[in-house]
Parts: sequence; structure tokens; C-alpha cells
Amino acid sequence: MTTLPTLDHVDGSVVGPRALHVEVWSDIACPWCFIGKRRFASALAEFPHREHVRVTWRSYELSPDTPTGPGRPEVDALVEHKGLPADRVREMFAHVTAVAAGEGLAYDFDRALAFNTFDAHRLVHVAAEVGGAPLADALVETLFSAHFEHGRDLGDPATLVELAGAAGFGAAGLSDDAVREVLDGDRAADAVRADEAQARLLGVTGVPFFVVDRRIAVSGAQPAAVFTQLLEAAWREANPLTVLGDADAAACTDDSCAI
Repeated sequence: MTTLPTLDHVDGSVVGPRALHVEVWSDIACPWCFIGKRRFASALAEFPHREHVRVTWRSYELSPDTPTGPGRPEVDALVEHKGLPADRVREMFAHVTAVAAGEGLAYDFDRALAFNTFDAHRLVHVAAEVGGAPLADALVETLFSAHFEHGRDLGDPATLVELAGAAGFGAAGLSDDAVREVLDGDRAADAVRADEAQARLLGVTGVPFFVVDRRIAVSGAQPAAVFTQLLEAAWREANPLTVLGDADAAACTDDSCAI
């Protein structure tokens, strides 16, 4: 027997295939998360059912104890946090920079600033509220690039306001002043904490973490081929069709019809 995608029939009408929901737990301060985002995007772009895939960005804080306010050099923060020699940290940065370059990303850790990511996560949730998944994705991409490629200080609220505007908040009806009000308050704080609670329940201990329909998951910045396998496996499970009979029975194919 062969399992193939199918359409459901309800009361004689045809209903489209069951869509997939991909949830991605990540942190803006995670270099592998940006790489994983690019690799997943490559797989999704080639997926034949991509119009039936919905992506939700979930919050995860790798270092929630990082002080709020202006950022500090990433090298200094990691030396202090991990207790590693500065030379070892720079070797780690060089490695991930080389991997990122393979995905078309230009990491610059000499300029990167460590910052508390909670407010950035809140803005991603607000983006999803006002502009849906496309705006949330655009903001995540903008924040990643600003942090890892351009050395912007995402611990500065003024920088977050600017980046929100660049990602398209204005077109979604949220002005710079409205974004400042969000940052001055606690909007979406509960949503960030809920994501983190769900991560704990799922057993997520590192990011990026990709899960489809809370059934099939991939951990880490895997090669694009692995994300293709994830999407294909989830699609087959969500949209099965059982074909009975002999697979070698007489039939015409796309390019031949032998008689």
C-alpha cells in the first residue's frame, strides 16, 4: 500500500488538505537560531504544499538574567556567563560566523552586543497580533540581522522602535509612538511567559526547536534537507490516502501508456 496526500469530503463538498502548524522556539540572541531560520526557509520555499504551512515564532530566553538596558560586548558577556577564556570564545564565534556565511549571513561578533531579549520577544508577539505571521517573520528577520550583522543595540528601546518600523509595523497600523507605548508597558509579557512554559512542558532545553502540530520535531539548526524531511513526514501524517491493489497493475503514467 502507498500513502499519499488527499482531500477530505464533507457532505459532498471538497475541503482542502489539512494545514500544518510549525512552531519555532528561538531566541534573538542565539546565532544558531538565525542560521536555522534561513535553512528552514529554504526547505519551506521548495515544499510543494508551502501555502498550507503556518509558522508561529515562540519565545525562548537563553539568558533571562541578562540585565535590561544598553547592551554590552558579546565577547565580554559570554566570557562572564560561560567562564571561558576570551580566546576560546572568539574561536567559537569564528566557527559560527563561517557556518552563517554559508547561508548568506554576515555575522560580526566584534560589534555584537549582548542584551536582555524579553522586550524583543514581546514585540514579536505584538507583530503577530497586528500583522499576522508575515509581520512576525519580518520582525524576527530584522532583529536577527540587526543584532548579528549590524551590531545594533537591541537593549535600547529607541532601536527596537526603529526596527519595528523597518519591519512594517506602520503599515500594520502601529506607529512609532504606539510601539514606544508597548515597550513602556507590559503588553504581550504573558504571551512570552506562556511560550516559555510550553517549552518546559515539551522538554525543550535548547534552541532553535521546530515542532509541527505538536507531533514531530527537529532540534537545532539542521541542514535544509532535514527540514524538508520534517515537512514531508508531517504532511503525510496529516493528509493520508491509502491506495489499495497491486502497484504494478496496468495504468498509464505521465510519459507513457504501453498497451
